[in-house]
Order: sequence, then C-alpha cells, then structure tokens
Amino acid sequence: MENGFILLNIIGLLILVALLFFMQRRHVSFSKRVFTGLGLGIVYGLILHFAYGTESETLASSTAWFDLIGTGYVRLLQMIVMPLVFISILGAFTKITIGKNFAKVATLILGILLGTTAVAAAVGIASAIGFNLDASQIVQGTAETERGQSIADQSTEVADKPLPSQIVDLLPQNPFLDFTGARPTSTIAVVIFAAFLGFAYLTVARKEPEHAALLKRGIDALYSLVINVVKIVLRLTPYGILAIMARTVALSDFGAIYNLGKFVIASYVALIVMFIIHLLILTLSGLSPATYVKKVGETLSFAFTSRSSAGTLPMTLNTQTTRLGVPEGVANFAGSFGLSIGQNGCAGIYPAMLAVMIAPSAGINPLDPGFIVTLIAVVVISSFGVAGVGGGATFAAILVLSAMNLPVALAGVLISVEPLIDMGRTALNVNGAITAGVTTARVTGELDKGTFNEDLAKQTADV
Repeated sequence: MENGFILLNIIGLLILVALLFFMQRRHVSFSKRVFTGLGLGIVYGLILHFAYGTESETLASSTAWFDLIGTGYVRLLQMIVMPLVFISILGAFTKITIGKNFAKVATLILGILLGTTAVAAAVGIASAIGFNLDASQIVQGTAETERGQSIADQSTEVADKPLPSQIVDLLPQNPFLDFTGARPTSTIAVVIFAAFLGFAYLTVARKEPEHAALLKRGIDALYSLVINVVKIVLRLTPYGILAIMARTVALSDFGAIYNLGKFVIASYVALIVMFIIHLLILTLSGLSPATYVKKVGETLSFAFTSRSSAGTLPMTLNTQTTRLGVPEGVANFAGSFGLSIGQNGCAGIYPAMLAVMIAPSAGINPLDPGFIVTLIAVVVISSFGVAGVGGGATFAAILVLSAMNLPVALAGVLISVEPLIDMGRTALNVNGAITAGVTTARVTGELDKGTFNEDLAKQTADV
C-alpha cells in the first residue's frame, strides 16, 4: 500500500512537470514558467505535508524521488560553477571596457561587497538586540544538541589556526585540487588563480600583442562554450524550482518554526532591511528600484528555493548582462567575487546575529560598543572565502564565533529553522552581488540604460 502512495505522489509531481513543459511548448515566457513552478511547488508541498506529516516514511521516500529533478538540477548548476567562475574572471580581463577602468571597477566591486557586509553585520546586530535574542534561553532538542556538538567539532581545527593562517588558506596551493571544490575556500582560491592568469594576460597584451590576440580568441571561445552550457541548464529552471520547493515545503517542521518564530522573524526583518538598503544604493545611483526588482525576481526566487549562491551563479551573470545592461566584464567580476566575498546574508547577518545571541551565555554584554565594533570587523574579514553552497553560513559562523572566543556549540540551536532562514540568506547573497555589478557599471558609465529599462518580456527569449 505504501508503494502505491509513493507512486501516486511521484505521478502527481510528473503531472506538474508536464504542465510546465506544455507551457514551454506554448512559448509562455520564462519568468511566468519560473513563478508557476514556484507556486505549484508550494501548493503541492503543502498538500503532501498535511496528507502525510513530516515523519512519514512514505513522504520521505516520495521526496527522495523528487531529488532526481530538484537536486539533479542543482548538481548540474554546481557542475558548471567552477568552470564558469574561472572563465568569467579570466574573460573579464580580456574585455576592453574593463581594461580601461580595471582598478576603478575592481575597487568599486570589492568596496561595495565588503561595505555592504559591514552594514549587514550592523543590521544583524541591531535585529538580534531589538528582538532580545538569547540562545541560552532556548531548550535544545536532540537534533539541536547533535548539531551543536558537530559544529563544535568542526570549529576545533579553525580555532587552532591564527588569523594569518586562515588568510593563507585562501591562496591556491593546488588550483587543480580547488577546481574539485575540495576545500571550503576552493571558490576564492579559483578566483585568485584566475586573477593571476588575468594579470599575466595584461602583461602579454602589453609586451606581445600578437600572442595576446591569440589568447583572447581562445578565452572568448571557451567562454562562449561555457555560457552555452549554462543556457542549456538554465532552461531546466522551472522544473528544478518546482521539485525543490515541493520537497522543502513537504518536509518543513512547522512546529519547530512556530516555537522558534521570534528567531525566524528577527532574521527576516534583518534580511528585508538589508534588501531595502540594496535598493536604496541603486536609487542613489539614479536607477529605478521597481524596474530592478522585476528584472531580478526569478533569479532571487531560484536562489531562495535552491539555497545555493553557487548554483545560482549562471542566472546571476545572465540577469546582469541580458536584463540589467551590465557589461560582461563587470558582471563576471561582481558575480564571481560575490560568490565567495562579502555574502551579506550568510557571512554578514547570520554570524553577527549568532554572536549577539550567544554573547550573554559567555558573560559578554552584547550592547558593549567595543564588542560591536570588533564583531563587525571580524565579520568583514571572515567573509572572505565563504563557500557559496549549503553550509557556507555555518563555516562563516565557525570563523566568527571562534575569533570572538564564543562557544560555537550553541549555534546548533537554530537547526530546526535553518533551511527556512537559509532561503532568505541565499537570496540576499545573490542580490548583493547583482547590486555590486549594477552599481559599479552605473558609476563607471558603462551601464546600458536601454537594456535596464527595456520591457522584461522582450528579454527572456534566450533562456
């Protein structure tokens, strides 16, 4: 009987997949298909959740099959992340527009990413204090206790390393190993390696222009190949979001979410405030925040459901170049650097909130100005190299809590609501990278305002 229900649940998902495929064949716009997939996933997930309950073996077995579509799609995105990061950074050096304003572009992008991370940390601190969050007041269950111990075990190696050693770990000792994503800092290592090759290209261009021309053609050809792989994978987005959202909602522990509601609300208040700050930055740059929100909606929706900044990178780049009018060079730098530096949600708000929540249990007054200033500085420094995949926020928290001499085991108290909070964090990470790219292009005068203001319906044909 159980197998019959499992089959029925799978057939239900396949019917929804068929509906999305029918919409594609009818040439319904990409954005409408993405949001349809999102809505159908939520509704179907709620139906399964209330029909079986989160402890049901039938539901667990059914959603495992959903992973063929949902997790399979995320894996395909992750498959192209490292090649895309590498060729995007390297390709940025071959763009004439970047060559003319390289120092200004790089400085602006890094400044915005790190500056907004500092602001995000301050927002997280304010939210935690405003909601009077205190981790020691939470009654921990078995899952929270086990997660706390796991985090404590992970922190041992990090805590034993001084800050200079942690910075050295960002450097690529073996770039081919880092291409496999073997280390938590592999992404930033690949970025650094690509940057070295990029600077070498600039030297070749100055001294041996004929060789530089050959290199540029090769790099541009490889970039075109990778981008076309990206476009193939992006066409699967509506189906991926449908399956991911159905599984997430079906397995969500609504009871735990209710019990830890104050923590969830405080987190989303901070995330929303930081998103508004991003829009304010764009407004001060002379751009319409309403137009911007329309253009980035489906990209942020996928980031929200997939909980993977790295998996969203192809869409992050595509949105900047084809919808917002950002030059490829600027978009590549902002998207790739934003993947591993200055993630406002995972590396900014989350560790800062945890530190404030945990501070009272260590006898520290979270309102102490010295503590707040030190925490913001540590958060900014620790934001380098945070992986843009699931678990990146935990790695950032370990770094920050260890540097602040706070008990990292208490970070496990949020395990029950971690997936729900991580959705918003990931969307904010991606939005921060896009904001950095658009703002930089606007300040340097390279933004194509015609593309930025163009009707969204005319910009989806290539996806």
